[in-house]
Order: sequence, then C-alpha cells, then structure tokens
Amino acid sequence: MRRAAGIARKLRGPSIASHDRDRARAYSTVIAPGGLEIASISVISLSDHLPFGARIRGVTREKLSDPSVRGQIASVFEDRGLLVFEDVEPSGEMQLELAGVFGPLRHHAMESVSRVEIGPGISFTELAARPGEGNVFEIDGRPLAGWTPWHWDACYAPEIYRAGLLRALEIPPEGGLTGFADGVQLHGAISPELRARFEELDILYQVGLMMMNQRFGMPGSYRVIHVPPSTRDMLRECEGAPRAIHPAIWRRSSGEKVLHVSPWQAAGIEGHEDPEGDALLESLCQEIYAKMRPYWHCWKPTDMLIWDNWRFIHSVSGHDPVHSRRVHRATIDGDYGLGRPEVSGNP
Repeated sequence: MRRAAGIARKLRGPSIASHDRDRARAYSTVIAPGGLEIASISVISLSDHLPFGARIRGVTREKLSDPSVRGQIASVFEDRGLLVFEDVEPSGEMQLELAGVFGPLRHHAMESVSRVEIGPGISFTELAARPGEGNVFEIDGRPLAGWTPWHWDACYAPEIYRAGLLRALEIPPEGGLTGFADGVQLHGAISPELRARFEELDILYQVGLMMMNQRFGMPGSYRVIHVPPSTRDMLRECEGAPRAIHPAIWRRSSGEKVLHVSPWQAAGIEGHEDPEGDALLESLCQEIYAKMRPYWHCWKPTDMLIWDNWRFIHSVSGHDPVHSRRVHRATIDGDYGLGRPEVSGNP
C-alpha cells in the first residue's frame, strides 16, 4: 500500500502560481487507499492574495481512514489555520469523520445554544436564521438576518476551544457569507504604536456583551429591528455572569505572534476600565477593521470549512430576512492555556 507523503507542504500564498490547475499539480499527493485504486487529494492556496488558508479537494471518508492522510491534513491546518474542503459528501456522517481529524468534539460553551443530535452523546451546534424567528438588525441601511460581528468563539470563558468545522445546510440566494481574519496578519498590520501598547495587555470578556449590548467595534449605522423574546431572555440570564481574561497578543509555538481581540463580548482592558482605556480598546477595534485582509466564504452544499479559533476572528455578513440560513458546526475540543477567570481581587 502506497502511503500519502507531502500533503502538508507549506503553502506561502503569493509565491504560488496563479492558476488552480498549476497550484493543484504543485500541491497534490497521490495516495493508494488500498489495492490498485489511486486517488488524489489536492491542497492549494486559498487565494494568491492571502497569507493564510488552503483549499483541499478530493477528500472522502475512505481516504480519511488512512492515518497518514489525517495527519497530513492536520499539519496543513496547523500551518494555514483555515481549510476549505470542496466537493465533499454533504452529510453529518462526513462532517463527523472529518472533525475527528482535528480532535475530539465538545459542546458549545453556552448551554442555551441549539444542538442537533447526530449520534449517542454526539451533537453539532445548529446556527439558524429563519424568517420571522431570529434577530434582525439594520446595518448601514440594510435589514439583515443572521448578522454576526467580528469575534472569536467562547472568549467569555477561561478555556477556549480549538476549532469549529462548519457545513451549510440552508443557503440564502444572496449574502450569508462567513468571514475570517487572521490574527497573525493583523499583528503585523496594525500600527506599531498600538501593537506596542497591547503587547502586555489583557482583555476582559463577558458573555452578555453581544448584540444590542456590544460595547466595542460597533458599525457606524446600527439599529435593532427585531429581537425575539428568547434572545432577550438569554441576555437577561447572562447578566452578572463571571468574566474571563485573555491576552490581546500571544505567541504560537511556531514563534508567530497573534493579535487575538474580539470586539463582540469585550468588556474592557483589565486594570484600565475607564474612559481612557475604553477609548484605547475602541481604537484597536477600528484599526483591526481597517487593516484586516479577510476571506469571505460563499457557501455551497458540498463545502466544509474549519478555522483555528485560537488564531482567527470571524463574522457573518447577514442576509435578507425573507430567506433562511442554517449551518451545523462541529466544535473541536482543546485550549491554548492562556485564559483565566476573573476572581475577587483582580483590578
């Protein structure tokens, strides 16, 4: 049996040839899962203009039974941080098998989040926006359902999970894109003055500081059109919830530094919860928006996508409220070990 070799060759963005065919040829591995059958899994750059991410084609459940293929895909993820799997089997079984490449599953940190059971003791988080049911906000004059501002998940908890693997089951005809911005790119892009100021600062997060309670990085034009009672009840339940503390900047094992600040659910700068500190954090949020080079994913039913939650912030563009959007997320367990709860006596 021939073994996979080299699927995790390092992709370095703009240096890769511009045509998909040439890139796929340069970054593909021929494997033989068994007998004389030969199959190809290709790994190409997400974009010639982005320093992160990769597209992977040709993945099947059969090929994922090869431990070397699983290991190589995991290695590409560690390097590139965002993987788009194209033309995969559009099923929960395939999503579960692919999620297992990256680690064990865990439940979402918020117990109130909707879940879908896919097996004994196994569930995915369901993120749905249906006409007449969910939140609708007006952003820059447009009513949008499913709009979610830039954030990283579970920032309000001391332990943050490793990654999320997404699959779209209902896709609106327009909008409903998921955006990702790389904290490694952001660390190098923001002004040296802000980078130096936040190098040793920690950020406080609280679970209820979202939607109409968000304090930092709000869009210039924002209006609540509809928020269902379930959302208001959830926000009331979050009042007084404990806060968590995470560094604004941290260093990966690779040596790269990551700017990892979530405007959504941010409460302020630890030890600097005053007008000056709030203005400083707001200036960082606006600098993030100005300097990010995001990738916006337009969904197809045969796509799956995984992102590194320790490295990226993400957002949802929103869509016309007359349409539905439904996504299932497999949450990958793990923690980077740098968060901590706020305790009595903290500033």
